[in-house]
Amino acid sequence: MQAESGLEAALEAFLAALERERRASPHTVAAYRRDLTQLLAFLAVARPAARAPSDVDVMALRRWLAERAKTHATSSVARKIAAVRAFYRHLLKRGAVKLSPAAALVLPRVRRKLPTVLNVDAAASVVETPGEAGDDAGATRDRALLELLYSSGLRVSEIVSLDLGSVDLAGSEARVIGKGNKERRVPIGGAAIAALRRYLARRAELDTSGSQALFLSVRGARVTVRSVQRLVKKAGMLGAGRSDVHPHALRHTCATHMLEGGADPRS
Repeated sequence: MQAESGLEAALEAFLAALERERRASPHTVAAYRRDLTQLLAFLAVARPAARAPSDVDVMALRRWLAERAKTHATSSVARKIAAVRAFYRHLLKRGAVKLSPAAALVLPRVRRKLPTVLNVDAAASVVETPGEAGDDAGATRDRALLELLYSSGLRVSEIVSLDLGSVDLAGSEARVIGKGNKERRVPIGGAAIAALRRYLARRAELDTSGSQALFLSVRGARVTVRSVQRLVKKAGMLGAGRSDVHPHALRHTCATHMLEGGADPRS
């Protein structure tokens, strides 16, 4: 229908621009698509006369958000507001609209949870857990992965994207492609270097396809974000008796322990 096609075409153009111009991650694009598709579905019922982005007013957006607030957390509503704001900023930049109805929306105050941080002994117990399962290639890989997560403070998405050429053991650093497709070099601690050396000596046992990925699954494929999340959760339970340990918790723990050790906060 024409009423839907104008809004949908604008949405698809916006998402394409996110990928092409802003190099947004697939996760970000998927989240924006999900939120804005919900908005279009709401408008199709509540404001069927809205045939283009310029037909949408702030009252329609507020009604949509009010409906979402009944069943969604405050943080989710805040994300939806951010999505519709970004959508209309894109349209303003392209000259598709003269005013943004989203500019009048007020972000709800979101109470942020304190990040999970382990003490030094608990962190050591978590990263050493795979050693208790044996010394096969899989356990050696898991130990190296956990040591690297804790030592470097890398995001889980960055860990799984590492290739063999990304890590310089002699220079004790990793070359990482992070947010915005920007490259940075991250130092790696001695314990992680030692664990990586042990793993790399066994890595061929997992490599069934000549993959360049640093960390391989038992099937020879690159490990996934989900598999790392499962590994960290299991190690958290077995090593520290905690169910709230996740990859980002090791990132926060790394930063906290570095600061406590006298590191420059900017580092």
